[in-house]
Amino acid sequence: MRLFAIRDYRHLFSAQLVALFGTGLTTVALGLLAYDLAGPRAGTVLGTALTIKMVLYVVIAPLAAAYVDRLPRRAFLIALDLVRALVVLALPFVTEIWQIYLLVGVLQAASAAFTPTFQAVIPDIVTDKAAYTRALSASQVASTMESLLSPVLAAVALAFIGFDALFVGTSAGFVLASLLIGSTRVPDARPSAHARAWDKAAAGIRTFLATPRLRGVLALNLVVAAAGSIVVVSTVNFVRDELGGSQSEVAWMLAASGAGTLTAALTLPRLLDRIAERTVMVTGAAVLVTGTITATVLVATGLATRTSTAIVWSVIGVGMALIITPTGRVIRDSVAPNRIPEAFAAQFSLSHAAWLITYPVAGWLGAHAGLAVTWSVLAALAVGGTAGALALWPRRGGSAAEEEPVPERVERTLAA
Repeated sequence: MRLFAIRDYRHLFSAQLVALFGTGLTTVALGLLAYDLAGPRAGTVLGTALTIKMVLYVVIAPLAAAYVDRLPRRAFLIALDLVRALVVLALPFVTEIWQIYLLVGVLQAASAAFTPTFQAVIPDIVTDKAAYTRALSASQVASTMESLLSPVLAAVALAFIGFDALFVGTSAGFVLASLLIGSTRVPDARPSAHARAWDKAAAGIRTFLATPRLRGVLALNLVVAAAGSIVVVSTVNFVRDELGGSQSEVAWMLAASGAGTLTAALTLPRLLDRIAERTVMVTGAAVLVTGTITATVLVATGLATRTSTAIVWSVIGVGMALIITPTGRVIRDSVAPNRIPEAFAAQFSLSHAAWLITYPVAGWLGAHAGLAVTWSVLAALAVGGTAGALALWPRRGGSAAEEEPVPERVERTLAA
Protein backbone atom coordinates (compact mmCIF):
# COMPACT_ATOMS: atom_id res chain seq x y z
CA MET A 1 0.00 0.00 0.00
CA ARG A 2 1.37 3.41 -0.97
CA LEU A 3 1.22 5.57 2.14
CA PHE A 4 0.73 8.94 0.47
CA ALA A 5 -1.94 7.55 -1.84
CA ILE A 6 -4.21 7.67 1.23
CA ARG A 7 -5.80 11.11 0.85
CA ASP A 8 -6.76 11.60 4.48
CA TYR A 9 -3.31 10.64 5.69
CA ARG A 10 -1.72 12.95 3.12
CA HIS A 11 -3.74 15.92 4.40
CA LEU A 12 -3.07 15.07 8.05
CA PHE A 13 0.64 14.69 7.39
CA SER A 14 0.66 18.10 5.68
CA ALA A 15 -1.12 19.61 8.67
CA GLN A 16 1.44 18.06 11.00
CA LEU A 17 4.31 19.36 8.90
CA VAL A 18 2.98 22.93 8.81
CA ALA A 19 2.26 23.00 12.55
CA LEU A 20 5.66 21.52 13.35
CA PHE A 21 7.49 24.24 11.47
CA GLY A 22 5.43 26.86 13.27
CA THR A 23 6.26 25.23 16.60
CA GLY A 24 9.95 25.12 15.66
CA LEU A 25 10.01 28.86 15.08
CA THR A 26 8.32 29.37 18.45
CA THR A 27 10.92 27.22 20.22
CA VAL A 28 13.76 29.37 18.91
CA ALA A 29 11.89 32.64 19.52
CA LEU A 30 10.82 31.65 23.06
CA GLY A 31 14.42 30.97 24.07
CA LEU A 32 15.51 34.33 22.70
CA LEU A 33 12.56 36.09 24.36
CA ALA A 34 13.57 34.55 27.68
CA TYR A 35 17.16 35.74 27.16
CA ASP A 36 15.91 39.23 26.22
CA LEU A 37 13.85 39.50 29.42
CA ALA A 38 16.09 37.62 31.87
CA GLY A 39 19.63 37.64 30.45
CA PRO A 40 21.81 35.12 32.30
CA ARG A 41 18.67 33.75 33.99
CA ALA A 42 17.23 32.70 30.63
CA GLY A 43 17.87 29.03 31.40
CA THR A 44 15.84 29.30 34.59
CA VAL A 45 12.97 31.07 32.82
CA LEU A 46 12.96 28.60 29.94
CA GLY A 47 13.25 25.67 32.33
CA THR A 48 10.26 26.96 34.33
CA ALA A 49 8.18 27.52 31.18
CA LEU A 50 8.98 24.02 29.97
CA THR A 51 8.19 22.57 33.40
CA ILE A 52 4.74 24.16 33.20
CA LYS A 53 4.40 22.54 29.80
CA MET A 54 5.31 19.12 31.18
CA VAL A 55 2.90 19.37 34.13
CA LEU A 56 0.04 20.15 31.78
CA TYR A 57 1.06 17.37 29.39
CA VAL A 58 1.13 14.81 32.19
CA VAL A 59 -2.25 15.84 33.61
CA ILE A 60 -4.29 16.79 30.55
CA ALA A 61 -3.36 14.10 28.01
CA PRO A 62 -5.03 11.19 29.86
CA LEU A 63 -8.11 13.32 30.59
CA ALA A 64 -8.39 14.26 26.91
CA ALA A 65 -8.20 10.57 26.00
CA ALA A 66 -10.97 9.85 28.49
CA TYR A 67 -13.42 12.20 26.78
CA VAL A 68 -12.31 12.23 23.14
CA ASP A 69 -14.62 9.34 22.17
CA ARG A 70 -17.54 11.62 23.10
CA LEU A 71 -16.39 14.42 20.76
CA PRO A 72 -16.10 14.79 16.97
CA ARG A 73 -12.33 14.45 16.63
CA ARG A 74 -11.97 16.65 13.55
CA ALA A 75 -13.76 19.62 15.17
CA PHE A 76 -11.80 19.04 18.38
CA LEU A 77 -8.44 19.13 16.57
CA ILE A 78 -9.39 22.24 14.57
CA ALA A 79 -10.47 24.11 17.71
CA LEU A 80 -7.22 23.27 19.50
CA ASP A 81 -5.12 24.48 16.55
CA LEU A 82 -6.99 27.79 16.51
CA VAL A 83 -6.45 28.23 20.26
CA ARG A 84 -2.73 27.68 19.76
CA ALA A 85 -2.67 30.21 16.91
CA LEU A 86 -4.24 32.92 19.08
CA VAL A 87 -1.96 32.30 22.05
CA VAL A 88 1.23 32.37 19.98
CA LEU A 89 0.09 35.59 18.34
CA ALA A 90 0.01 37.18 21.82
CA LEU A 91 3.60 36.22 22.74
CA PRO A 92 5.29 39.17 20.92
CA PHE A 93 3.47 41.53 23.30
CA VAL A 94 4.93 39.95 26.43
CA THR A 95 6.83 42.36 28.70
CA GLU A 96 7.00 40.37 31.94
CA ILE A 97 8.28 36.90 32.73
CA TRP A 98 4.99 35.86 34.40
CA GLN A 99 3.21 36.56 31.14
CA ILE A 100 5.44 33.99 29.43
CA TYR A 101 4.39 31.41 32.01
CA LEU A 102 0.67 32.20 31.60
CA LEU A 103 0.64 32.06 27.79
CA VAL A 104 2.85 28.97 27.68
CA GLY A 105 0.41 27.31 30.08
CA VAL A 106 -2.57 27.94 27.80
CA LEU A 107 -0.60 26.98 24.69
CA GLN A 108 0.63 23.72 26.13
CA ALA A 109 -2.76 22.78 27.59
CA ALA A 110 -4.10 22.87 24.03
CA SER A 111 -1.10 20.90 22.75
CA ALA A 112 -1.51 18.30 25.51
CA ALA A 113 -5.01 17.57 24.26
CA PHE A 114 -4.11 17.83 20.57
CA THR A 115 -1.04 15.63 20.16
CA PRO A 116 -2.23 12.26 21.56
CA THR A 117 -5.59 12.71 19.82
CA PHE A 118 -3.80 13.35 16.54
CA GLN A 119 -1.47 10.37 17.07
CA ALA A 120 -4.40 8.05 17.75
CA VAL A 121 -6.10 9.11 14.50
CA ILE A 122 -3.26 7.81 12.30
CA PRO A 123 -3.67 4.05 13.01
CA ASP A 124 -7.41 4.45 12.33
CA ILE A 125 -6.62 5.87 8.87
CA VAL A 126 -3.55 3.77 8.02
CA THR A 127 -4.66 0.24 8.91
CA ASP A 128 -1.96 -1.75 7.09
CA LYS A 129 0.89 -2.53 9.49
CA ALA A 130 3.69 -1.99 6.97
CA ALA A 131 2.16 1.30 5.85
CA TYR A 132 1.73 2.34 9.47
CA THR A 133 5.42 1.68 10.10
CA ARG A 134 6.21 3.99 7.18
CA ALA A 135 3.77 6.52 8.63
CA LEU A 136 5.66 6.48 11.93
CA SER A 137 8.92 6.99 10.08
CA ALA A 138 7.40 9.81 8.00
CA SER A 139 6.19 11.46 11.18
CA GLN A 140 9.67 11.25 12.68
CA VAL A 141 11.22 12.58 9.47
CA ALA A 142 8.77 15.50 9.61
CA SER A 143 9.73 16.19 13.20
CA THR A 144 13.42 16.01 12.41
CA MET A 145 13.09 18.15 9.31
CA GLU A 146 11.45 20.72 11.56
CA SER A 147 14.30 20.39 14.06
CA LEU A 148 16.80 20.83 11.26
CA LEU A 149 15.16 23.46 9.07
CA SER A 150 13.23 25.61 11.56
CA PRO A 151 16.42 26.78 13.31
CA VAL A 152 18.01 27.38 9.90
CA LEU A 153 15.01 29.43 8.78
CA ALA A 154 15.07 31.25 12.10
CA ALA A 155 18.79 31.98 11.72
CA VAL A 156 18.22 33.45 8.27
CA ALA A 157 15.17 35.43 9.42
CA LEU A 158 17.00 36.83 12.46
CA ALA A 159 19.52 38.44 10.14
CA PHE A 160 16.72 40.70 8.85
CA ILE A 161 13.97 40.85 11.51
CA GLY A 162 13.53 40.68 15.26
CA PHE A 163 12.65 37.40 16.91
CA ASP A 164 9.17 38.69 17.77
CA ALA A 165 8.17 38.26 14.13
CA LEU A 166 8.85 34.52 14.37
CA PHE A 167 5.77 34.15 16.57
CA VAL A 168 3.63 35.49 13.73
CA GLY A 169 4.90 32.70 11.46
CA THR A 170 3.95 30.14 14.09
CA SER A 171 0.42 31.50 14.39
CA ALA A 172 -0.04 31.35 10.62
CA GLY A 173 1.18 27.76 10.65
CA PHE A 174 -1.44 26.69 13.18
CA VAL A 175 -4.21 28.35 11.17
CA LEU A 176 -3.11 26.60 7.97
CA ALA A 177 -2.89 23.28 9.85
CA SER A 178 -6.48 23.71 11.05
CA LEU A 179 -7.64 24.23 7.45
CA LEU A 180 -5.87 21.06 6.32
CA ILE A 181 -7.46 19.05 9.13
CA GLY A 182 -10.82 20.50 8.11
CA SER A 183 -10.35 19.01 4.64
CA THR A 184 -9.77 15.53 6.09
CA ARG A 185 -12.28 12.82 6.94
CA VAL A 186 -11.14 12.15 10.49
CA PRO A 187 -13.02 9.16 11.95
CA ASP A 188 -14.44 9.53 15.41
CA ALA A 189 -12.84 7.42 18.13
CA ARG A 190 -14.09 3.89 18.79
CA PRO A 191 -16.09 3.55 21.99
CA SER A 192 -13.71 2.95 24.86
CA ALA A 193 -13.56 -0.35 26.69
CA HIS A 194 -14.30 1.61 29.87
CA ALA A 195 -17.48 3.46 30.82
CA ARG A 196 -16.18 5.81 33.50
CA ALA A 197 -13.91 8.74 32.63
CA TRP A 198 -11.43 7.96 35.41
CA ASP A 199 -11.11 4.36 34.24
CA LYS A 200 -10.42 5.60 30.72
CA ALA A 201 -7.81 8.08 31.94
CA ALA A 202 -6.00 5.45 34.01
CA ALA A 203 -6.38 2.49 31.64
CA GLY A 204 -3.48 3.41 29.36
CA ILE A 205 -1.13 3.87 32.29
CA ARG A 206 -2.17 0.50 33.75
CA THR A 207 -1.47 -1.09 30.37
CA PHE A 208 2.05 0.32 30.39
CA LEU A 209 2.69 -0.97 33.88
CA ALA A 210 1.31 -4.44 33.00
CA THR A 211 3.39 -4.95 29.83
CA PRO A 212 7.15 -5.61 30.12
CA ARG A 213 8.19 -3.97 26.86
CA LEU A 214 6.08 -0.89 27.62
CA ARG A 215 7.78 -0.66 31.01
CA GLY A 216 11.02 -0.65 29.04
CA VAL A 217 9.68 2.22 26.94
CA LEU A 218 9.03 4.14 30.17
CA ALA A 219 12.68 3.80 31.16
CA LEU A 220 13.82 4.85 27.69
CA ASN A 221 11.64 7.95 27.99
CA LEU A 222 13.91 9.06 30.83
CA VAL A 223 17.00 8.60 28.65
CA VAL A 224 15.48 10.76 25.89
CA ALA A 225 14.44 13.45 28.36
CA ALA A 226 17.82 13.60 30.09
CA ALA A 227 19.75 14.04 26.86
CA GLY A 228 17.13 16.23 25.21
CA SER A 229 17.06 18.66 28.14
CA ILE A 230 20.71 19.46 27.59
CA VAL A 231 19.91 20.53 24.05
CA VAL A 232 16.54 22.21 24.60
CA VAL A 233 17.19 24.09 27.85
CA SER A 234 20.94 24.69 27.94
CA THR A 235 21.79 25.54 24.34
CA VAL A 236 20.90 29.24 24.51
CA ASN A 237 22.99 29.96 27.63
CA PHE A 238 25.80 27.62 26.61
CA VAL A 239 26.20 29.15 23.15
CA ARG A 240 25.69 32.77 24.22
CA ASP A 241 27.62 32.77 27.52
CA GLU A 242 30.16 29.92 27.29
CA LEU A 243 30.97 29.98 23.58
CA GLY A 244 30.28 33.68 23.02
CA GLY A 245 27.95 32.96 20.13
CA SER A 246 25.18 35.06 18.58
CA GLN A 247 21.42 34.53 18.35
CA SER A 248 21.87 32.95 14.92
CA GLU A 249 24.47 30.54 16.29
CA VAL A 250 21.96 29.33 18.87
CA ALA A 251 19.67 28.41 15.99
CA TRP A 252 22.46 26.70 14.06
CA MET A 253 23.43 24.59 17.09
CA LEU A 254 19.82 23.42 17.46
CA ALA A 255 19.90 22.60 13.75
CA ALA A 256 22.93 20.35 14.35
CA SER A 257 20.84 18.22 16.70
CA GLY A 258 18.07 18.11 14.10
CA ALA A 259 20.55 16.97 11.45
CA GLY A 260 21.53 13.99 13.58
CA THR A 261 17.91 13.06 14.14
CA LEU A 262 17.12 13.33 10.44
CA THR A 263 20.05 11.11 9.48
CA ALA A 264 18.84 8.38 11.83
CA ALA A 265 15.18 8.70 10.85
CA LEU A 266 15.94 8.22 7.15
CA THR A 267 17.66 4.89 7.84
CA LEU A 268 15.14 3.48 10.33
CA PRO A 269 12.42 2.07 8.01
CA ARG A 270 14.84 -0.45 6.50
CA LEU A 271 16.43 -1.21 9.88
CA LEU A 272 13.08 -1.95 11.51
CA ASP A 273 12.31 -4.49 8.78
CA ARG A 274 15.34 -6.54 9.87
CA ILE A 275 16.11 -5.64 13.47
CA ALA A 276 13.88 -5.90 16.55
CA GLU A 277 12.58 -2.65 17.99
CA ARG A 278 14.25 -3.40 21.33
CA THR A 279 17.69 -3.61 19.71
CA VAL A 280 17.24 -0.32 17.87
CA MET A 281 15.91 1.52 20.91
CA VAL A 282 18.54 0.21 23.35
CA THR A 283 21.22 1.19 20.83
CA GLY A 284 19.70 4.67 20.83
CA ALA A 285 19.97 4.76 24.61
CA ALA A 286 23.67 3.84 24.40
CA VAL A 287 24.20 6.65 21.89
CA LEU A 288 22.50 9.15 24.20
CA VAL A 289 24.55 8.05 27.19
CA THR A 290 27.69 8.56 25.12
CA GLY A 291 26.50 12.00 24.02
CA THR A 292 25.61 13.23 27.50
CA ILE A 293 28.86 12.01 29.05
CA THR A 294 30.90 13.61 26.25
CA ALA A 295 29.04 16.92 26.66
CA THR A 296 29.74 16.84 30.40
CA VAL A 297 33.45 16.21 29.87
CA LEU A 298 33.71 19.03 27.33
CA VAL A 299 32.04 21.63 29.55
CA ALA A 300 33.87 20.48 32.71
CA THR A 301 37.30 20.67 31.07
CA GLY A 302 36.62 23.91 29.19
CA LEU A 303 37.50 22.22 25.90
CA ALA A 304 34.15 22.81 24.23
CA THR A 305 34.22 24.57 20.88
CA ARG A 306 31.51 25.34 18.36
CA THR A 307 32.60 22.36 16.26
CA SER A 308 32.81 19.84 19.09
CA THR A 309 29.47 21.00 20.48
CA ALA A 310 27.79 20.66 17.09
CA ILE A 311 29.12 17.10 16.78
CA VAL A 312 27.86 16.11 20.24
CA TRP A 313 24.48 17.75 19.58
CA SER A 314 24.23 15.72 16.35
CA VAL A 315 25.01 12.49 18.22
CA ILE A 316 22.26 13.28 20.73
CA GLY A 317 19.88 13.86 17.80
CA VAL A 318 20.70 10.41 16.40
CA GLY A 319 20.05 8.70 19.71
CA MET A 320 16.71 10.41 20.24
CA ALA A 321 15.44 9.30 16.81
CA LEU A 322 16.47 5.68 17.45
CA ILE A 323 14.26 5.60 20.54
CA ILE A 324 11.32 7.80 19.58
CA THR A 325 10.59 6.53 16.07
CA PRO A 326 9.86 2.84 16.89
CA THR A 327 7.80 3.67 19.99
CA GLY A 328 4.46 4.00 18.18
CA ARG A 329 4.96 0.62 16.53
CA VAL A 330 5.69 -1.02 19.89
CA ILE A 331 2.56 0.54 21.40
CA ARG A 332 0.32 -0.53 18.52
CA ASP A 333 1.54 -4.12 18.81
CA SER A 334 0.83 -4.10 22.55
CA VAL A 335 -2.83 -3.08 22.79
CA ALA A 336 -6.24 -3.94 21.36
CA PRO A 337 -7.61 -1.55 18.69
CA ASN A 338 -10.11 0.12 21.03
CA ARG A 339 -7.28 0.84 23.49
CA ILE A 340 -5.05 2.67 21.00
CA PRO A 341 -6.17 6.22 21.96
CA GLU A 342 -5.66 5.66 25.67
CA ALA A 343 -2.30 3.95 25.08
CA PHE A 344 -0.99 6.84 22.99
CA ALA A 345 -2.29 9.30 25.59
CA ALA A 346 -0.52 7.33 28.32
CA GLN A 347 2.77 7.37 26.40
CA PHE A 348 2.38 11.09 25.77
CA SER A 349 1.73 11.73 29.45
CA LEU A 350 4.35 9.37 30.85
CA SER A 351 7.08 10.45 28.44
CA HIS A 352 6.51 14.05 29.43
CA ALA A 353 6.60 13.06 33.09
CA ALA A 354 10.23 12.18 32.40
CA TRP A 355 10.78 15.65 30.92
CA LEU A 356 9.11 17.05 34.04
CA ILE A 357 12.03 15.59 35.98
CA THR A 358 14.80 16.69 33.63
CA TYR A 359 13.65 20.18 32.62
CA PRO A 360 13.89 21.58 36.17
CA VAL A 361 17.28 19.92 36.57
CA ALA A 362 18.55 21.53 33.37
CA GLY A 363 17.03 24.94 34.08
CA TRP A 364 17.16 25.51 37.83
CA LEU A 365 20.21 23.44 38.74
CA GLY A 366 22.02 24.86 35.71
CA ALA A 367 21.45 28.40 36.96
CA HIS A 368 22.72 27.68 40.48
CA ALA A 369 25.32 24.91 40.18
CA GLY A 370 26.69 25.44 36.68
CA LEU A 371 26.48 23.39 33.52
CA ALA A 372 29.16 20.85 34.46
CA VAL A 373 27.30 19.69 37.59
CA THR A 374 23.93 19.85 35.86
CA TRP A 375 24.99 17.83 32.85
CA SER A 376 26.63 15.27 35.16
CA VAL A 377 23.26 14.74 36.86
CA LEU A 378 21.49 14.43 33.49
CA ALA A 379 24.11 11.95 32.26
CA ALA A 380 23.55 9.87 35.42
CA LEU A 381 19.79 9.87 34.73
CA ALA A 382 20.48 8.69 31.17
CA VAL A 383 22.62 5.84 32.47
CA GLY A 384 19.95 4.89 35.00
CA GLY A 385 17.22 4.90 32.37
CA THR A 386 19.28 2.68 30.09
CA ALA A 387 19.94 0.19 32.88
CA GLY A 388 16.24 0.21 33.74
CA ALA A 389 15.24 -0.49 30.14
CA LEU A 390 17.61 -3.46 29.92
CA ALA A 391 16.17 -4.90 33.14
CA LEU A 392 12.49 -4.21 32.42
CA TRP A 393 12.44 -5.23 28.74
CA PRO A 394 13.94 -8.73 28.61
CA ARG A 395 15.44 -9.93 25.35
CA ARG A 396 13.48 -12.84 23.87
CA GLY A 397 14.38 -12.43 20.21
CA GLY A 398 12.24 -11.56 17.22
CA SER A 399 9.89 -8.68 16.80
CA ALA A 400 8.07 -6.73 19.46
CA ALA A 401 4.97 -8.85 18.99
CA GLU A 402 6.99 -12.01 19.67
CA GLU A 403 8.86 -10.62 22.65
CA GLU A 404 5.96 -9.59 24.87
CA PRO A 405 2.34 -10.32 25.80
CA VAL A 406 -0.24 -9.89 23.07
CA PRO A 407 -3.20 -7.58 23.73
CA GLU A 408 -5.41 -10.43 24.89
CA ARG A 409 -2.92 -11.32 27.60
CA VAL A 410 -2.71 -7.70 28.66
CA GLU A 411 -6.52 -7.65 28.93
CA ARG A 412 -6.43 -10.70 31.22
CA THR A 413 -3.69 -9.10 33.33
CA LEU A 414 -5.66 -5.89 33.75
CA ALA A 415 -8.86 -7.76 34.53
CA ALA A 416 -7.09 -9.67 37.26
